[in-house]
Amino acid sequence: MLDHINNRLEALLKACREPKLYEVMAYTVLGEGKRIRPLLLLASCEAIAGTYSDTTLDFACAIEMIHAYSLAHDDLPAMDNDDFRRGRPTCHKAFTEGLAILAGDGLLSLAVEVMAQRISDLSEESHMAAMALNCIIKAAGVNGMVAGQMSDIINEGKKIDAQTLSEIHRRKTGALFTACFEAGAILGGGDKPLTENMIKLGRAVGMAFQIKDDILDVTSTAQALGKPIGSDSKNQKNTYVSVHGLGAAEGEYERICNEIMGMLESIPRKTTTLYKLVSETLARTR
Repeated sequence: MLDHINNRLEALLKACREPKLYEVMAYTVLGEGKRIRPLLLLASCEAIAGTYSDTTLDFACAIEMIHAYSLAHDDLPAMDNDDFRRGRPTCHKAFTEGLAILAGDGLLSLAVEVMAQRISDLSEESHMAAMALNCIIKAAGVNGMVAGQMSDIINEGKKIDAQTLSEIHRRKTGALFTACFEAGAILGGGDKPLTENMIKLGRAVGMAFQIKDDILDVTSTAQALGKPIGSDSKNQKNTYVSVHGLGAAEGEYERICNEIMGMLESIPRKTTTLYKLVSETLARTR
């Protein structure tokens, strides 16, 4: 799966014919990364259909482009102001702020183009592809990831309650994770009840992922993470640790992980890939 994603990402980026823009976009999306989101989308489809199509692979690559663009923008001085990502200089440090912004814009536009092209190429699968496109763009957009990032920024340095923090996490990180499971279920031909169960699973995985991120930001090392630690505190960001405390964060993470493993048992897996991938994601140390 990982090789399929990486090879297809490289091929899709070649649609960009402006050499410098291609260079910055490739730096942003083709560098070392875990590819958790596209892997989850493919595994979710495979868990229902037993396999995944070229269309599903393109949708998985599109969601990785959206994630990569969000990181390039997140690292900018106007947002998190980070100098390193995945063990190397962030996009704006390697190039310039202007080029980093344009690379992000290009990746988002290309992601939509890739998914829309698949819809125009299809006949019987077109309705499912359109539904998957809609769920991914909604997750990335003004009521999803972008809204979460906005709330994250405007609440920097402010004391917020647990409900507000949960809403930030649900949108900023959780929305795109949820879309991976939902789009995978749709493209795999899952019925409404099964798709709804996958959505619930995606929300739980997204929340667990963000809580673990908050924990690692205060317990790990820059060498292990490939990016600075303590940046949330430096930027006066609200995290699960800052709002609830480290002990409570670790306890809630454990609770959600147990809940997720129970949810996985209710998914009629045609392969074990999804179970294995989710387990590895929850056990991550970086």
